[in-house]
Amino acid sequence: MDSRRRNTIHALALATAAAAGAPAFAADVTFERLVNADKEPNNWLFNHRSYNGQRFSPLTQINRDNVKNMKLAYAVALGGTATGENIEATALVEDGFIYHIDNWSIVYKIDARSGDAGRIVWRMDPGEEKPPSWSNRGVALWGNLVISVAGWPSRVIGTNKETGKVVWETNMQDQPTVELTAAPLVVKDKVFIGASGGDRGTRDWLASLDAATGKVLWKKFTVPAPGEPGSETWKDHNNAWQTGGGSLWTTGTYDPDSNQIFWGTGNPVPMFDPTYRPGDNLYTNSVISWNPDDGKMNWYHQYTPGDGWDYDAISTEIIIDANVNGQSRRFLTQSNRNGHVYTMESANGQMLVAKPYTNVNWTAGIDLKTGKPVEYVANADRQMYNGVATATLDHNNVKQCPTLGGGNNFWPSSYSPKTKLLYIPSDSGCDELKIDPNLSNPKGVWKGGVPTTFERIEGDLVAFDPIAGEIKKKAHWPYASHAGSLATAGGLVYSAYADGTFAAFDDESMELKWKINMGAGFTAPPISFGYNGKQYIAATTGLSRIARGTLLKSPETNEMRNSTVMYVFTVD
Repeated sequence: MDSRRRNTIHALALATAAAAGAPAFAADVTFERLVNADKEPNNWLFNHRSYNGQRFSPLTQINRDNVKNMKLAYAVALGGTATGENIEATALVEDGFIYHIDNWSIVYKIDARSGDAGRIVWRMDPGEEKPPSWSNRGVALWGNLVISVAGWPSRVIGTNKETGKVVWETNMQDQPTVELTAAPLVVKDKVFIGASGGDRGTRDWLASLDAATGKVLWKKFTVPAPGEPGSETWKDHNNAWQTGGGSLWTTGTYDPDSNQIFWGTGNPVPMFDPTYRPGDNLYTNSVISWNPDDGKMNWYHQYTPGDGWDYDAISTEIIIDANVNGQSRRFLTQSNRNGHVYTMESANGQMLVAKPYTNVNWTAGIDLKTGKPVEYVANADRQMYNGVATATLDHNNVKQCPTLGGGNNFWPSSYSPKTKLLYIPSDSGCDELKIDPNLSNPKGVWKGGVPTTFERIEGDLVAFDPIAGEIKKKAHWPYASHAGSLATAGGLVYSAYADGTFAAFDDESMELKWKINMGAGFTAPPISFGYNGKQYIAATTGLSRIARGTLLKSPETNEMRNSTVMYVFTVD
């Protein structure tokens, strides 16, 4: 960044802060505080609230008995007025201050201590080039910094959380198509950033940066170069590994006890044409365990080898403890985009459960011994699976279930340690897919095919037992739910929908307990926080391009307007 633009950014941040009054000074966010996030139930200190990714709030003031009285406390407008804007970010909260980010990668510090208004203290505008990123999914807190990413050009930025002044900035644009969209994950004194842009032909990576300075410490690619382990699974003559995808466009989780970072990876490209990239295409569509200190890969599991449906494995890897056959064990569980819930040993990926949570037609099931589809053929150039949804030139225009967007996707599931259930926001419905060899190259923007909406997309909030592998209950809504879910100790699960509805459900019966329609759709995950003895629930409108696509066959919402507003609710 040139000095003139940097000075403009700093001046904007400081001027906004001065207009709002002198900021209050907060304690540094230390690794100890992050490890012990449950000891600060009023705060939401990082993307998933706790390292385990459960998105569970221990607050109980708002509960299934009084949620019917929940009302709007205040609202804060974010961003501008462009209809293309969306908010997919999880807001963070520390001691009454909210840290949010919009689609233009502008970071906001909001003073919410009064309980009846949210006043912007400062804005840090990184000067993102237009058009904006596809999305920006949140920030991280470390020390006295707010750490954020900007998509174009791709940068990681450390901002002083009191003044809004940029402390350091690191350019990560090592390829023209690299983009940064995921919220950073902070572990110890390091910041972890996953690269996006895989669908446009990026060879993606996970990078570790020094949190104090922004210096890059290491970078590990998710698509191996020739001669590296896994390179034999890219058997083409097109050098597809150079632009192979495997993006990390959501935020990983961390187990302090075993010192493992878990991160899901995206699909290979071209997305819909495996013939261009024969083989299993490691390490796409996988969960990878890394050592955060040196970036060494501990183990991996590939969910959908040779993926031809764009079934990224980027849904949150949630860490849970469970008693199985009298033994206490630690598991990872993921509501995968391919329609299955997978539960596996966190130490090595050994599979315990692999069961559908939505309509699936691309495979007959998952083999628990291997964790792969039952039709999987080792070393095959092309996996046909059961053939029903596998598009070929001779068998094109196939119906794929779940949809291109999957059942669950970047919108996070939550887990309640009280009910022992996952709460999965899932699309219902299917898509139609046609492969097109003319799109299997850079001129075709690395698509390889053309998916179309096959039927109306609606939403299910699925209560799923990840140990028994069973769907317990479902709450259906006539519109897609792409905003994720929030579970609370008050016996409630919150989710929000593309038609503008924000709703609360009983976490056992899945009975609808409360709802409100804000007139604009949601894509940002809800959170819960407390201040001065009162619990709040916050949700931000701003519909993503993917969520807007789910409304194509819902004509009653065609004229719904977009807005980017954070709404904060409470019960008196």
